[in-house]
Amino acid sequence: MASQDWFEKDFYAILGVPKEADAAAIKKAYRKLARTHHPDKNPGDAGAEQKFKDIGEAHAVLSDAKQREEYDVVRQMAHGGARFTAGGPGGNGGFEDIFSAFGGGGGSRVRFDTGGRQSYGAGYPGGGDDINDLLSQMFGGAAGGGGRPQPGYAGYGAPRGPRKGADVQATTTLPFRDAVEGSTVTLRTAEGRTITARIPAGVKDGQKIRLRGKGQPGEPGAAAGDLMLTVAIEKHPVFGRDGDNLTIDLPVTFAEAALGATVAVPTLDGSSVKVRIAPGTPSGRVLRVKGSGVAGKSATGDLLAKVQVIVPDELSDKAREAVEVLRSESGGVDPRAALVEQAKA
Repeated sequence: MASQDWFEKDFYAILGVPKEADAAAIKKAYRKLARTHHPDKNPGDAGAEQKFKDIGEAHAVLSDAKQREEYDVVRQMAHGGARFTAGGPGGNGGFEDIFSAFGGGGGSRVRFDTGGRQSYGAGYPGGGDDINDLLSQMFGGAAGGGGRPQPGYAGYGAPRGPRKGADVQATTTLPFRDAVEGSTVTLRTAEGRTITARIPAGVKDGQKIRLRGKGQPGEPGAAAGDLMLTVAIEKHPVFGRDGDNLTIDLPVTFAEAALGATVAVPTLDGSSVKVRIAPGTPSGRVLRVKGSGVAGKSATGDLLAKVQVIVPDELSDKAREAVEVLRSESGGVDPRAALVEQAKA
């Protein structure tokens, strides 16, 4: 990444959040934008792919508290929070002039990656040092680490061990069946890396899964970060879900509901089970099929079949006569009488 990128790129604007946004707001904005600009949803769209990379870069920095702190300091310099003079009397030095003061010259470069690590080009003292060491020198710390950093810069220059890789946020969409039964997915990061992840059986819509060691690589000797994967689940045309229970609307005829019947109910694995409809079963009654739901860690849920009595659109003359007889035999009972009285109360 070019030396001026952190000066010039407004990661807050890229994610569409204010500078004071908290971690939850940053995560929410990233998830929304990542879904919109994901390359899988925009095949062949170079603009969307670049936008996806910019979003990933912005989120990688702002979601890491340490990197965000460093980024805010750098941006503060760019907007007048710190001023430098170089190149002659009265001259205002730019970003390259700042680093030239340390012996590198205006053409030297500093590079940042999304894991929060910074390295310097030839000409800077300690070419492998990071931004903390450089800022320590700029704001009062000695090159050897003996100086005392100035207040307000969060202890830049303080000794630290190898830094763990940054955590990465990602989203994936699963078919309903894969979410219930478990699946393996392949993800592509903003940097172009490919990650294979195992999704456990029974994952819920919106659930977050931590995949340890699948994030950004750490510095030498340090562990990689984690991948925080948010799962979205597609709708199924037949089945729904209520916790570990599967749900289904079960259509039955008026005759089956009135007289009773044994009907076949489909299950998610493609088979079916027989269910008894008791005589006089009303629409809306739920019939439970034990053990045909989602397999959890300790138990398996059930299949809940909700009865939906289907009224025919057309009746033959004989069927109409039968219904007329049924109406006359009902004795003029009004099933809404109690409803009306309750409404008046």
